[in-house]
This record gives sequence, C-alpha cells and structure tokens, in this order.
Amino acid sequence: MENRELKISIAHLYPELLNLYGDIGNIITLKKRCEWRGIEVEFEEIHSGDTIKEHDIYFIGGGQDKQQEEVADELFKNKWFLHKERDCGAVFLGICGGYQLFGHYYQPHDKEKLKGISLMDAYTIAGDTRFIGNVTAKTDFLTPDTLVGFENHSGLTYLQGETKPLAKVTTGNGNNGQDKTEGARYKNVFGTYLHGSFLPKNPHFTDYLIELALEKRYGEKIPLKLLDDKLEMTTHNSLINKPY
Repeated sequence: MENRELKISIAHLYPELLNLYGDIGNIITLKKRCEWRGIEVEFEEIHSGDTIKEHDIYFIGGGQDKQQEEVADELFKNKWFLHKERDCGAVFLGICGGYQLFGHYYQPHDKEKLKGISLMDAYTIAGDTRFIGNVTAKTDFLTPDTLVGFENHSGLTYLQGETKPLAKVTTGNGNNGQDKTEGARYKNVFGTYLHGSFLPKNPHFTDYLIELALEKRYGEKIPLKLLDDKLEMTTHNSLINKPY
C-alpha cells in the first residue's frame, strides 16, 4: 500500500483548557510528519460538551488544576467510549495534566480527588516540590532510545500493574523524583510530563505513534517513508543530558 493512499484521523481533546508550554506543537508535528509522507490527516478539536467520535490518535495537553477539574468531568462522561477505543488499538498521548487524568485519579493538596478515566493503572498525588527543568530518559522500545523534554510539575505519579514506564530518567526527576521513571505506557496509551513541546524534539517517537495509528486503521504494520531528520535530530541530540 503506497503512503499516498493512507489516511489517519487525529483528535485534540479540550485544547481551550489544556494547552500549556507549546503543547499545540505536538499536533503540528503529527500533522506535518504525516503530510510530508503523503498521508492524509483528518483532524478534529473536541471541546467541552462535544461527543467524542472514533479517531486513530487522541491527544490531550497539560494545564492547571482549575482546567483539569473541567476536563476531568468531560473525560469521565466519555470514559467507556475511550476504553473501547483503547482496546481497539487507538493511540493516546497525554501530556502532564492530561497524562494524570489517564490514570485512576489526581489528588490535589486541598481539593477533592479528581477522577481519572483509568486508561492506565496509575495514580497521582500533589507533592510539595515543583520539578522544573530538562529531562533525558531512555526507552527500551525506540531507536534511537532517548527521549528529551522539559518538565514542570508538582504531581507525583506512581505506576502499577501492567502499566510500564515510558522511559527511565538519566537527567531530571520524571514521574515522582524517586523511582527514576518517566511517563507511562499501556497498550497504545502513552503519558509523559515532558513539555516544550515533546514531539518536535523526538521525531522518532512521533513516527512510532503514526505507525501504531496506521496499524490500528489498516490492521497491518506499514513502514513509513524516511524523512530527512538531520535538523530535528541535531536539536534532539543537543538536549541529551543537558543540565537540569
């Protein structure tokens, strides 16, 4: 199947509420890396009150506690549909606050617990220290195996059961500053604390998500046409183990 015949659909969940630290750059990167290969992209923004329809990729960004409260209610209304999508192989990427809501709950310091939608077996509690700075982490499923980004969070996330870390931290704090994990992955659901923005700095991970989305849609692994990523990987490499 030629790439020019391919198509994927992308949903951006609640961009008016969760879109800090350049998170929109992740959507731009997904679109462009598809379009440069001749892959057609169908795109939809999902806003409060909207019915979520079937897509191949669902993206949600980060935000402050107040915005998370609004989004938590919206996501919970669609919990079982999103579980069905996960189990059908749809790809999910959550950044920071969105990542926290993919777990069972987020417990702020002085407010009621925010219910997550349990797409992965994880939970988050508010910590006393804010983690701000550069992060480098190593994966066990990507080539090259490094991920880079910028964290800015005080939530402490803990993984359980079959949910595994996205990567292991070599620079920075990651999920909780204790166990050296960063982010999480379960089936095709991925979460991370890396902002600034995440996918432009990690084109190899972007392509991995696109490959999973194509496999979900077409039921087979479809190799991607190679792109000239010299500039992107120069940027990526310049950030590896950059001082926190």
